[in-house]
Amino acid sequence: MIKPLFIDDGQIKIVDQTKLPGDYKIITIKDHLEMAEAIKRLSIRGAPAIGIAAAYGLTLGLKDHKNWSKEMFFRRLNETAGFLNATRPTAVNLSWALAQMKEVAEKNRARPLETIWKMLWEKAGEIHVDDIKRCQKIGTLGNTLIPEKASILTHCNAGGLATGGLGTALGVIITAHKMGKSINVIVDETRPLLQGARLTAWELEQENIHHEICTDNAAGFLMQRGKVDMVITGADRIAANGDAANKIGTYSLAVLAKYHQIPLYIAAPKSTIDKSIQNGEDIPIEYRSELEVKYIQDFQLAPEKTRGITPAFDITPAHLISGIISEDSVYQYPYNFIDLKD
Repeated sequence: MIKPLFIDDGQIKIVDQTKLPGDYKIITIKDHLEMAEAIKRLSIRGAPAIGIAAAYGLTLGLKDHKNWSKEMFFRRLNETAGFLNATRPTAVNLSWALAQMKEVAEKNRARPLETIWKMLWEKAGEIHVDDIKRCQKIGTLGNTLIPEKASILTHCNAGGLATGGLGTALGVIITAHKMGKSINVIVDETRPLLQGARLTAWELEQENIHHEICTDNAAGFLMQRGKVDMVITGADRIAANGDAANKIGTYSLAVLAKYHQIPLYIAAPKSTIDKSIQNGEDIPIEYRSELEVKYIQDFQLAPEKTRGITPAFDITPAHLISGIISEDSVYQYPYNFIDLKD
C-alpha cells in the first residue's frame, strides 16, 4: 500500500511528492516548521494526508515541553495548531484533525505534560490508521458502482499519496481492479502542477492498472466519443448541501459529464464534510503562486510580465454529483449532511 507518510524508528518521514515520478525521495520531518513548509510546497498534499501530517506536526511542535509550564504548553499548542491550520485554507481535514488533537489535550489538561504529549502522539497515529480504514470502506462501497468492464476518468490525485493509504477515488479503482474487474483509467494530467500525470499515473503503474493520460482539455472529446463510462474524483471540502471543492477543473468535468449523461462520483471520508458551511459559496478557495501557471518546473511557458490566474480549487454544485461515496454509504442527491454523524 502506498503511503505518503510513515513512522520509522520514531521519526516522521514523508514522500516528497514534488519529486515524483522521477525520484522517490524520503524526507525526515524534524519539527512543526518543516511540516508546515512541506504542506505549503506540496511535498505532502491531499486533504486527508495533510490532516494526518498536521496532527503529527503538532506533536513535533510540542516535543521540547519538558521544562515548560502547563500554561506555556497549552499556549504553544494553540499557536502551533493555528500555524499549521493556516498552511492551506480549502481542505477541511486539516482543521478537523487539529481539532481532534486539541480536544485530547483539553480533556486531559490535569495530567502531567509528558502524559499529554504521549496521548497526542498516539492520537495522531489513530487519525492515520483511521483514515486508512475509511479508505478501505470507501473502496468496498465504491466498487459496487463499477461495472465488470469500465473506462473511468479521474482528475488530480486521490490515491494513497493523498490519504493515509490506498486512497479515496483511486481506492475505489484499486479495489475494483483487485476484484478482477476490467478497468481502464483515463488520467487527466491536471494542470498546472500535473498531479494526474505525475502522481496518479505513477500510483496506477505501481498497482499494474491499465491507464492512459490525456490533457485536461481532451476530456470532453473523449466523452463525446463514448470513451468514458464514469468519472470518479476526490474532494477537499464538501459543504452541508453536497457542494464540493476539488482540484481546479473538476467543475468543468462535472458539466461535461452531465451533458453527456455520464455519472460523476466523489469519493471522500466524512472528515471532508464541513457541516458548518451551508453551501459551496462559503468554501474558501486557495490561490497559488502565478509562477505555477507560467512555468513547468524551470521551463518558462509565458512572458515574464503576463499575469497568472491561479485558483487551486473550484466548486462543483451538488446537483452535478451523481453520488458521494463515503465510508458508510453512497449518498445520493439531494444531499443534506447537517445531521450526519461522524
